[in-house]
Amino acid sequence: MRAILSDAAKVGTATQRAIIWNNRDENVVIWPGSKSWEVGFAGGSHEFLNGGVSLINSRVRFHFYATGITPVMVKPPVGAGSQYVIGLRDSEGAALDGSKTYRIHVPPNVPAKRFWDITVYDNQPRSLLQTDNPYPGVTSSAPDTVKNADGSYDVYIGPKKPDGKANWIQTVPGKGWNMLWRVYGPTQVWYDKKWRPSEIELVD
Repeated sequence: MRAILSDAAKVGTATQRAIIWNNRDENVVIWPGSKSWEVGFAGGSHEFLNGGVSLINSRVRFHFYATGITPVMVKPPVGAGSQYVIGLRDSEGAALDGSKTYRIHVPPNVPAKRFWDITVYDNQPRSLLQTDNPYPGVTSSAPDTVKNADGSYDVYIGPKKPDGKANWIQTVPGKGWNMLWRVYGPTQVWYDKKWRPSEIELVD
C-alpha cells in the first residue's frame, strides 16, 4: 500500500502540473487568441461547476496553483474586490524562462478603480520567486513605478535590469516562472473585455 500511495503521489503531482502548465480546456481562455494569459477560475465558477457538472480538473488546477478561494474572486461587484489573470507563457506559447527577458505593455486607462499589480512566482513551489527583491513585482500604487508619456506602462521581466529608469522584475536563470496580473476595483470595462495588457513578449 505504501508503494501504491507513493506512486500515486508522483503521478498525481505530474498530472496536476500538466493541467496547470499545458491546459487544453477552452474554459481557461480570457482573451481569444492569447497564448500568454489564462483565467484562474475555469468556467467562471468558484465552485468549479458548469451546469451542475463538477469540473474536477479545474478544481485540481486552481488548488494546486493557489490556496484561498471566495466567490468574490470570480466576479466581485463592479469597482470593488479584485480580478486575477495568470501569465503562463510568452506570446508564442513557450514556457517562461528565467534566463530570458520579457516585456509586458500595459495600455493607458487600466480599468482598475484602485490599482493594478504584476507579481512573479516560482513554478516549482508556486510561491513568490526568491530574488534580491523580497516582493518580485510591479504595482501602479508605488511612487517609483515609471509611467510613459501617454499613460501606459512597460514592465520588463528578466535576470538583468534594463538601462535607465524602467519597471523591472528580476528572474533567476535556471528557474521557470509565472505571473499574476491583478486589478483592484475592476470597472465595467474590465468585464466587457474592452481592455487588456499585451502578451508576454520575448525581448532577449
